[in-house]
Amino acid sequence: MQATIQALFQRDFAAYARARRLPLHLHEAARSIMRCRTSALGGHVVGCSAGHIAGVWYNSCRHRACPQCSKLQIDRWLAGWRERLLPCAHYHVVFTLPHELLDLWKMNRKLFCDHMFRAARDTLFELLADDKYLGVQPGVIAALHTWGRTLTLHPHLHCLVTDGGLRPNGRWRSSAGGYLLPVRVVKALFRGKMMDLLRRSLDRGELSPPPERSDVQVSNLLRRAYSKKWNVRLQQRYAHGRGVVAYLGRYVRGGPIRDRRILQVTARAVTFSYRDHRDGVKKTMTLAAAEFIRRLLWHVPEPRSHVVRPYGLYARQAKPRCDAARAELPQQTNESSEPDRAQERVRLCEVCGRPIRCLQALSSARIFFVGLQVPSQFKYP
Repeated sequence: MQATIQALFQRDFAAYARARRLPLHLHEAARSIMRCRTSALGGHVVGCSAGHIAGVWYNSCRHRACPQCSKLQIDRWLAGWRERLLPCAHYHVVFTLPHELLDLWKMNRKLFCDHMFRAARDTLFELLADDKYLGVQPGVIAALHTWGRTLTLHPHLHCLVTDGGLRPNGRWRSSAGGYLLPVRVVKALFRGKMMDLLRRSLDRGELSPPPERSDVQVSNLLRRAYSKKWNVRLQQRYAHGRGVVAYLGRYVRGGPIRDRRILQVTARAVTFSYRDHRDGVKKTMTLAAAEFIRRLLWHVPEPRSHVVRPYGLYARQAKPRCDAARAELPQQTNESSEPDRAQERVRLCEVCGRPIRCLQALSSARIFFVGLQVPSQFKYP
């Protein structure tokens, strides 16, 4: 059996789903993963006009949880943000929730997601708008990740924050000495805002408690979680934001793990590699097939949930202010121009040099074609 997520789902998902009640969006995600780049989705025949090369390219599912077809979408996303980033230094800020709140997260994923984005945004904006620090409106790109390196549930928010921003008078102001905000202040304010949003949701009946807990028990849980360790990290300043955006882009689509990390798939278990963040050593982990599928499905976003959200100068409706900030900043002419990998490349026939193009479209029900001599072996994309 191939050591791929698709092969595992094709073999085991039906039995896994029969034993559990899964929401519709998880069935749709699994169905897309199983059908991606197969004849079930149709495709097209490619070759040169002289008939030297012919092959079949099956269509991609384009589901954001599919690890096979995310590369082109990620490249396009990165290309768009490279154009929008301001030519200034950026900070990478990470907000993490304590594990005591994970049971509530599982029951209220969309609510928790919205609250986490809002608490992080309001924390950064309130502090950076204070003249005690900078007194500016920054640009922020926030991306939600819900997994750890072993596919466990570990919700955390990555924020790319401009080093400075626009003051009320329209002038740009940067931080002094590579210092954005004090970590303790950021941590305390984020904790207070997040807990206030959760308590208000509980009072309004919007927060669904786990089956075994009452509202009183949930209130006590929130009180205990407030006193636990809340991890907020402010990474070092980056000369530009492209590196952090590329880091975020790897997780925008495709889920928490790629096929290259899966080492072996047996009848009962899946073995994959990961790098332990505590010592930096590359290790392996083996999980039962059902447990591996369960952990993967934890991280499928719910429908209409946005896991990347821009704020401040990077918000879509703030383009005039972003352009004003760009005019205030010195343009970095020494940046190396990166090729746009999102552009379609023209492939040439290795025999005659003619362009390889689509010769015939195939519907999902039609997997045979007429009039073409297709070699017995060819590479799928």
